[in-house]
Amino acid sequence: MAGIPQHDGAPKTNGSSEPRSSPRTPTPRHRMKHDKSILALAVSARHIFAGTQGGEILVYSLDTYERKRTIEAHKGSVLGLSLSQDQALLFSSATDPIVNVWDTTSYVRRYTIWSTYDVGDIFCVAYSSYHKTVYLGAQNTSIQWYDLKEKDTRPRPALASHPSERKDKFFDSTGPGGVQTPRPHGESRLRDAVGGQSLEIAKQDIYQFAHFGYVYCMLLGRGILPESPEEEVLVSGGGDGRILAWRIDQSRGGAIAKLYELEDGREEGESIFSLIHDGSFLYSGRLEGEINVWDLETRQLVRSLKANTGDVLSLSIGGGLLFAGGISGYAQKFNQHYETVSTFKAHDGLMLASAFTMNDDKPLFVTGGNDNTIVLWNIEDCEEPAVVAKRSNNDLMVESLNQFVSFRTVSSLPKYRADCRRGASYLRSVFQNFGAVTEMINTSEPYNPIVFAKFRGNPATAASRKKILFYGHYDVIAAENEQGKWKHDPFTLTGEGGYLYGRGISDNKGPIMAAIYAAHELANEQALDADILFLIEGEEESGSRGFEQAIKAKKDLIGDIDWILLANSYWLDDHVPCLTYGLRGVIHATVQVESRHPDLHSGVDGSMLLDEPLKDLIMLLSQLTGSHGKVQIPGFYDPIIPLAEDEKQLYAHITETLLRSNPDLGDPEELAQSLMLRWREASLTIHRFHTSGPENSTIIPRLARASLSLRLVPNQESAEVARILTSFLNEQFAKLDSQNKLKVTIDHQAEPWLGDYNNEIFRTLESAIKSTWGPTFGRRRSSVHALKNIPDPLALSPISAPADSRPSPTTSNTLASGSVDADTGPDLDLDHNFMERKPLYIREGGSIPSIRFLEKEFGAPAAQLPVGQASDSAHLDNERLRLVNLYNAKCIFRKVFKELPTK
Repeated sequence: MAGIPQHDGAPKTNGSSEPRSSPRTPTPRHRMKHDKSILALAVSARHIFAGTQGGEILVYSLDTYERKRTIEAHKGSVLGLSLSQDQALLFSSATDPIVNVWDTTSYVRRYTIWSTYDVGDIFCVAYSSYHKTVYLGAQNTSIQWYDLKEKDTRPRPALASHPSERKDKFFDSTGPGGVQTPRPHGESRLRDAVGGQSLEIAKQDIYQFAHFGYVYCMLLGRGILPESPEEEVLVSGGGDGRILAWRIDQSRGGAIAKLYELEDGREEGESIFSLIHDGSFLYSGRLEGEINVWDLETRQLVRSLKANTGDVLSLSIGGGLLFAGGISGYAQKFNQHYETVSTFKAHDGLMLASAFTMNDDKPLFVTGGNDNTIVLWNIEDCEEPAVVAKRSNNDLMVESLNQFVSFRTVSSLPKYRADCRRGASYLRSVFQNFGAVTEMINTSEPYNPIVFAKFRGNPATAASRKKILFYGHYDVIAAENEQGKWKHDPFTLTGEGGYLYGRGISDNKGPIMAAIYAAHELANEQALDADILFLIEGEEESGSRGFEQAIKAKKDLIGDIDWILLANSYWLDDHVPCLTYGLRGVIHATVQVESRHPDLHSGVDGSMLLDEPLKDLIMLLSQLTGSHGKVQIPGFYDPIIPLAEDEKQLYAHITETLLRSNPDLGDPEELAQSLMLRWREASLTIHRFHTSGPENSTIIPRLARASLSLRLVPNQESAEVARILTSFLNEQFAKLDSQNKLKVTIDHQAEPWLGDYNNEIFRTLESAIKSTWGPTFGRRRSSVHALKNIPDPLALSPISAPADSRPSPTTSNTLASGSVDADTGPDLDLDHNFMERKPLYIREGGSIPSIRFLEKEFGAPAAQLPVGQASDSAHLDNERLRLVNLYNAKCIFRKVFKELPTK
């Protein structure tokens, strides 16, 4: 074992709190959380099947890690799972005690199998695809089987023979006085464990007392008999500490006969909890970390390994590596020389199940435990030449994101200035590695630079190449996590439940990386017939400081632009892709009233003759809005464009789609009104107050200041609105006849944006969304009628509606929390209607300062592709991005970069 690094069970560190990185130690690829223990695992080419303590079988995609289905399979804990060789059938055993057989495509139960006798828990199940026979190992020490070839020739079992119909030793017993104990009522009916053919195991198909203890584990395999390597043999391990090999007699319906016992000379009683077979060797897991290695040719014990796992509850093998896991929660990895390669913490509790699989030529180790978690582990050091870890572009994209997210690119905090620079440099290196021409465009100090990159299209199309500009930002909102509200470190990308968690993953680092990889793939395939330019700034979250001046100074470098594309927003809910064609603009202002006198004491100096700054400020601000927030500034609403008929139809599509999956959102016209007031209506908000002096209740402050913002809509020019705001405040202040001084400061302003949703870029985006996301099932709970009439949005202003008839505002949180969870959606009791997944055309209430500027500066129309879902929590704790959204965004960008025509 010289030269092989040994670990004593705990992760090693290099003086920091982070474990020492090593390719020999598997790293978590993704985690899936549940609310119950994971007791059994089976992995197919595309799915993970997990049996739970609650009787469910969870089905996860190996591509996106999303839960595709929750099968209500058993009324007791699922203890065993096994796949047929062609992976078309899944066999589950439980404490019911029943074996169910599931179709892995439809998840319909094909067969349900039970024993003639009360067998207790069924710990394990195995299926011989060659013999078409199911084997089960039971608590009553028996091994039983059912030949599925005979399912249609045997008599149908009587209903009374079903385990649920048999007399219970407790509930059906007679108590004192001969009174029978009543059975409990209200037992819930399982949704999925219905239908299928009922099969009862015949009495002659039972090997009683196969072990002198519980039959914990079984496997079926070839190569176990050297003299007959093609013969399939059943191997079982039990609570008696014995390992038995069984011959299968096909002529007797798969009946078993004992071939031999693997003996190590010890006394019986040390349970065999797990078995795994590899070539001519068999591995068994026992108490206290003991792993026995058996040579099947000589039937001798050739090695005993000691693992730091506690009782070895699971064994897996693949890529020339042996994995063991047990009650300590640790997993241990051995090489082909039986040397420990690494020991790592897999679960916070017992590690109960494991599996090794190859997914798209990538080796994966899957574990489950009583911490209610399934973990997928990357394996980078497989020893078998045929098992070489291959990384797809999607894998590489996530790896790039992992590094990108690790940079604390918080533009609002000076202490992260160096991190912002490092993040920009890393992003530039990604472009450079993909062959793009790059340049760092400096902004005025101390603002962060802009990363410019250009992927040149095929030289043969130089004369006709379209030029597409992708705009994004690498800076993020602060995530100090001082109160521990994040589930994971905000700046460590973490995969869980089909999502990637990390600050900036949705806003805006994930969409940026998807666009970069889309351009790279096309260039690498020599299929890029456009010039794709990137402008990724580092100040968007701080108002795009210095962006306009820097772009104007480098306009010659950027050149002509045909189309502008960005991806810096979110869907309306968690299910329907969207396209954004409008954003509100914004003005941030500070209003300050200051007196010539210092802070005073209200008891000593307070009187009606004193002009108090805070009073003046409150009276002044009260003039800005009227009832229900209507802005009182003269001419404020005059430029707003009325609602056109074709845009009205967009709102009808939105409300019909949203109410289909969430009827609790209410009346469609009220929902449309609420959305329009957020998107098409200008608004004014007072954010906070600040006063001078000590914070006690007797001070008359000499200075009072308020921060406010105005959200603008298309046709309102920010400069003009800033002018009339300042003028109105000065006029109203003059009416107060105050001795104090007023100061109005415009801190930031951004123009509203309205795109042409009928132009080529929106049509190309819609086509790409429909082909990428494909058709879906609309979830209908009640029929929803299209909007009959939507009046002009100005007539919908809250001031015109009686207080008791005003609808509750539909916020982004309402839409996110009202979404049907993706995990449970397919299982809902709904009428499913096939429909095409057409994106919703939406506007947004927020602002992105640079869009309208870029349109004006380059004379090119812009469009926005929202990548994230409503529940992504951008700017909030636990920001996330669904993995399938990231993958599909890359596909959509590819199609748009390739198919968008020149203007």
